[in-house]
Amino acid sequence: MSKGLFRAALVAILGLALFFGWRAWQDWQRGYDPETVVAASLQGLQEQNVLVPFTARYVAVVTSTQSRLGLSAQKTMIMPGTVRYELDLGKLKQSDLDWDASTNALTVTLPPLRLAGPEIDIDAISEYRDGEILLTLTDAERTLDAANRKRAQEELIAQAMGATPMRLAQGAARTAVEQSFAMPLKAAGIDAKVTARFADAPTG
Repeated sequence: MSKGLFRAALVAILGLALFFGWRAWQDWQRGYDPETVVAASLQGLQEQNVLVPFTARYVAVVTSTQSRLGLSAQKTMIMPGTVRYELDLGKLKQSDLDWDASTNALTVTLPPLRLAGPEIDIDAISEYRDGEILLTLTDAERTLDAANRKRAQEELIAQAMGATPMRLAQGAARTAVEQSFAMPLKAAGIDAKVTARFADAPTG
C-alpha cells in the first residue's frame, strides 16, 4: 500500500471515529435530557400511587344528653383517632409539569390532599356518665353512645381540616414531591430548581 493510500485510509478511519464519537456524545446527552429524567420521575411517582406525607393524632371530647320521663342522662366520650393525609400520585399528569429550560426550573402542580380515617384507637376511648336511673331503665345509653360516636368522628375530621395541620401536611407533601424530582435530576448532573405547589395555592 502506498503512503498516499495509507494516509487516506487513516484519515477516513479518524473521520469515522470522530463521527461515531460525536453520535455517542449526542446519545449520552440525550439520555440525560432534563425532560427525559423528569418523565421517568413522574412515572415512578405514578407507580407509587399514593403518598402519605403526614399523619396526625387528634382527640375529640363530646357530650350528649337525653331527657325522658322527667329524668335526664348524660354521657361524655373522649375519643382519640389518627388521620392520614394522602396525595393521589396517580392523578399527576405530564400536563402538571412545567419545565423552564431557560432557568432550569421545574414546577409541579399537585392534586389536592385527601383525608383518610379517622382510625379510632378503641382501647383509648374513655367515657363518663350521669343519670344512672334513665340509663338503666331505657335504651338511652345506646342512643347517647351512637350520637357521641358520630359527633366524635366528625370532630376528629374537623380538627384534621384545621388551617395549621393542613398547612403542615401540604408542606410535607410539597417537600416529598420536590425531592422525588430533584434527586434524579441531580444524579444526572442537572442543576435544577424544583417547586411543587397545589393548584388552589396562590402564586407568587
